[in-house]
Amino acid sequence: YTTLFRSANSEKTLIFVPSIKSLMATLEEIQQPIADKVRRYETFITEILHSDSGYVSSICNYILANRGKQMRPLLVLLSAALHGEIGTRSYLGASLVEMLHTASLIHDDVVDEAFVRRGAPSVNALWRSHTAVLIGDYIFARTYHVCMEQGGDDMLSEATRSVHEMSEGELTQTELSESLRMTRELYLDIIYKKTASLLAACGAIGAISVNATPEQIKAMRDFGTNLGIAFQIKDDILDFSPMEVTGKPMCGDMRERKITLPLLYVLENSSEAEHGKLIGKLSDIRQRPANVDYLARTVRERGGLEHAATVMTQYRDKALTSLENYPESPVRESMRRVADFVL
Repeated sequence: YTTLFRSANSEKTLIFVPSIKSLMATLEEIQQPIADKVRRYETFITEILHSDSGYVSSICNYILANRGKQMRPLLVLLSAALHGEIGTRSYLGASLVEMLHTASLIHDDVVDEAFVRRGAPSVNALWRSHTAVLIGDYIFARTYHVCMEQGGDDMLSEATRSVHEMSEGELTQTELSESLRMTRELYLDIIYKKTASLLAACGAIGAISVNATPEQIKAMRDFGTNLGIAFQIKDDILDFSPMEVTGKPMCGDMRERKITLPLLYVLENSSEAEHGKLIGKLSDIRQRPANVDYLARTVRERGGLEHAATVMTQYRDKALTSLENYPESPVRESMRRVADFVL
């Protein structure tokens, strides 16, 4: 286990995360009930992104070789297996959500001028921003086109709704980072749109792909929603950890003047004078980088991380309630393990 956070006096361990080796073993266990379907999916998505252009294929092959843990397509396939037999429509749904997510990350890297993605050079680092934008568009349009061709209109409706919600969430957060106003209601709305909406679509699309009932589709959408909120809160907690743990500068969100749950909790529980001081520090953070240390220390000392971890666990538990009406099975157990793995 790797220590993720310590208190100011470096004596009290607050949160632990498993080592990479144990995380990957757990992921293999999650996939086990549908391992053959996961392998088939890998072939399926490679075929979808094939292009007669050697240049386009070389970029797509690089992207496919440098994907992350692929939790989103896995959630689609598990949701499908929970309600029926995984088939072509399920593979279509899984590829749709994964490629939507991948295209959005490529575009994010262009906007952020990020040159590393998951420890490897980003697409815009290797092929420049112009090509990165176009390949992101290509991936989105290609998977959309294939899904339309093969009768996936119902799944496209779920997926495209999440895209406009993701965009709206990012724009809202950008606006609020300028005005420095945030409430818990606004925060939850933003992280639902930014992160949870796509995971909600994953759960729903898996059920839709095997013709589940409306009640079952809703249960899977709720599962993804609550899991996605928990996942984003975890990410907001991780933002306060050292670069050695995450590979990113500590408090990157704060440096961009974004108010996430750990800081929001402290602001909610501050006097008017303290609140004004903290907002002042955040307002001036771009000109005075040392304010990051002050705010991060305040969040730790005032219980912001512990509170966020508690809320994160509550949303994980809410996600698990969506599985209560399903009989025990290896797939149901894998869905439960997905919730634990995400946290």
